[in-house]
Order: sequence, then structure tokens, then C-alpha cells
Amino acid sequence: MATPSPGTPYARDLAQIDAANATGRIPAVFIHGLWLLPTSWQRWAAVFEEAGYAPVLAGWPDDPDTVADANAHPEVFAGKSVGQVADHFCDLIGKLDRKPVLIGHSFGGLITQISAGRGLAQASVAIDPAPFRGVLPLPLSSLRAASAVLGNPANYHRAVPLTYEQFRYSFANAVSEAEARELYDTFAVPAPGEPLFQAATANINPWTEAAVDTAAADRGPLLIISGEKDHTVPWAIANASYKKQARNEHAVTEITEIAGRGHSLTIDHGWREVADTALTFVRRFVDPRP
Repeated sequence: MATPSPGTPYARDLAQIDAANATGRIPAVFIHGLWLLPTSWQRWAAVFEEAGYAPVLAGWPDDPDTVADANAHPEVFAGKSVGQVADHFCDLIGKLDRKPVLIGHSFGGLITQISAGRGLAQASVAIDPAPFRGVLPLPLSSLRAASAVLGNPANYHRAVPLTYEQFRYSFANAVSEAEARELYDTFAVPAPGEPLFQAATANINPWTEAAVDTAAADRGPLLIISGEKDHTVPWAIANASYKKQARNEHAVTEITEIAGRGHSLTIDHGWREVADTALTFVRRFVDPRP
């Protein structure tokens, strides 16, 4: 493999891996979902670093540095599948000297569970995770949230931005209008359409990439966090994911609901409550000290 050029997304991810390895600490790998960038985890990274973990804010393939860059060049997001992104993160995780803890939101929560199912995590937290094969509920709010992409089959190969109104419904329905505007301007970027089509068809495609090995003996402890008012991944989906995962007889599986919170729960004014919930779970199972 050719050496990545300095400043490329992959080179930046590798630099974070090297930095985490140099600390000798347990890494905490944060995996974002659609319409966000790794920078959405910066406040979480500070909390986990203070707790003794080595944070890694790796991106999806080709993620730009900033929201401004992302909105100026939406084409870089197109053509990313669940399998490609999962393999990308598993490759990065495999370069860590110590098995990490994984924290993922939305489709990042799905990637977290795929990676944990491959035995790559000491413990995992999946926050409002996108559904995988075998998760059957299809609430109307989820269908409406996904319609921004699924409403046009041509979006399968495209990068799709959300309008403010779409973001308000799918992410920021549980915050004020002023905060919703601020979150949209601060965090929202285009996203590949393909993962949403993959999730939508997972239960009719036996070869889907949106699949999780829920029975893996080395999966590690898993917490699923659900926002009570989430339109995109409501309780019905999160709980169905939990029930599938809870059949794993080798590892702890838990679920908790955060009252009054929507899909923006990792980035809005209440992010610290969610971060502390995740950190408390991780600490029960993984000592960050070298």
C-alpha cells in the first residue's frame, strides 16, 4: 500500500492512531453517523481523555476537515457503503496497540456494532443506532426522516444534504428553534445516500452489508442509548436492536433511554448527560490505565 499523503483524511486518521498508541492508554474510538463529521465528537473526546482514555476521532473515508469544506465539496461523500465504512474503521482499529472502546451515533452506532461483532472492542456504546438485518420495526417517523434520501432512487449514488426543515425534523425536533438553527449551521454536512438504502432493504437482502454478528463470543459489553423523542431512530428500533443483541449469552447487553432527547443528543445542549452515561458504562468494564 502506498504511503498516504500528509493531510489526506486517511493520513490524519493514522496520525490519531499513532498518538493513541503513544499514550499506552485504552483508546476510545468515536464513530459519527450520517450528516455529521468527526469534529462533532470533540467535546466528548475531552471528557474521555480526562477520564484516562486516548480519544480517536476517525472519519469515514474522505471526510473533509471542516463543515465549510464539506458543504463546498459534497461530492466527496458519495458512494460510501456500510460495508466500505465498516471495513475502513476495522482497518484503523486493527492498527491500535490496545483493543479500544467504541462509541458510535446513528449509522456510527451500526458501525460500532459491526466492529464489536468482529471482536474488535473491549466495550461498546451505540447511541440511537441505525437498524441492521433482523431489526423489524419501521415507525412512521423513521420513514419520514429517511424520505429526504429514499424519496429519490437516484440518491443511492449521490451525496445528499439536508435542508434546515429536514434537519429540524430528523435531528433537532427536541430543542428550541434557535438551537436547531445553530446546530444546523455548526454541524450539518452532506451524507452518502447508499447506507440508508442498505438499511431500508436489509431485511429483504440476505447479502446485505447492514448485518451484525450479534452472537459473537468476543463482542464485549454493549450499551444501547435511545433518545426518548428521536424521530430517526425511535425507541421501537433501538429496543429491537437491543433484543437481538441481548440474546448474546457471552456478554452484557444493556439499554437506557434518555428522557426528552432527540437524534441530536450527542451534539445539542444536553450532550454531557449522554457522554456521562456512556462513560459510566465503559468504566464499569474497561480500566483506562496503562
